Amino acid sequence: MTEFLQAVLNGVGQGAIYALLALGYVMIYKATKVISFAQPALMIIGGLFTYHFTVEFGLPFWIGMLLGIVCGALVGMLVERVALRPMVGKPVFTLAIITIGIDIVLRIVANRYIGAQPKIVTYPSGSERLELFGLSISYQRIGLIAVTALCVVGLVVFFRATRTGLAMRATAIDQETALAQGIRVGTIFAIAWGIAGGLAAIAGTFVAAGAAGIEQTSWTIALKALPAIIIGGLDSVQGAVIGGLAVGIVEAITATYQPEYAPWLGTNFALVVPYALMFVVLLVRPYGLYGTKEVERV
Repeated sequence: MTEFLQAVLNGVGQGAIYALLALGYVMIYKATKVISFAQPALMIIGGLFTYHFTVEFGLPFWIGMLLGIVCGALVGMLVERVALRPMVGKPVFTLAIITIGIDIVLRIVANRYIGAQPKIVTYPSGSERLELFGLSISYQRIGLIAVTALCVVGLVVFFRATRTGLAMRATAIDQETALAQGIRVGTIFAIAWGIAGGLAAIAGTFVAAGAAGIEQTSWTIALKALPAIIIGGLDSVQGAVIGGLAVGIVEAITATYQPEYAPWLGTNFALVVPYALMFVVLLVRPYGLYGTKEVERV
């Protein structure tokens, strides 16, 4: 039982990163109806900014992360303004393809900075762990879970209690009507990309603070957020969190038990499980667990 609970705890820690990235996907989709495939690059870029501020400049971790978030948000807004704003009105599929190109370009630039050695950010508590009831979790993971929870609360308040959040919800429902009501849709798009870039930077910071740091292949971590948003629902903040945690927990449990009970599935089967879970959810609820069911009138 302890082994199972430890696997769940590990999964919650990893799932928090997926949830942060999934929230970024949801922010952009809610505002623009576009699935952004640039989140992996934004995660890497944001993590590298934090590395630069903390390691190169010697700033404290939390200050470096805050500056990394700001820079990540600015990169997201710049991407929207330069590459996507001129394409407003084009088919959604076209915009999604553009985000793939943006992701590739940004990762090429980031890889030149990363080089052969991973970029590692030292968390304030180092590798210290909390031991409780036979379970173990690093303080770095505790910090990650706490920051993720704060982000979720902040986004809920943002959407429900601020004019900008309400304007973003209105834009997501109908862009033309939002324009007619005086909402500056372009500004809403920029804010959505900025928030997504900031969330990706937080995820990238905690990836950099992990044992492996940020490597040239770390962008694959962000791909796990895609099953998370499909499972939870493309337009649901709650779904992004539930989906991210579900992917992390299922992946961790599989990695713990599959090598012992089903070794014939291979050593990397845990990497496939999130996509299998996504497939099952799509069969039952095509719009996700918490996504909005769309009805097209003919």
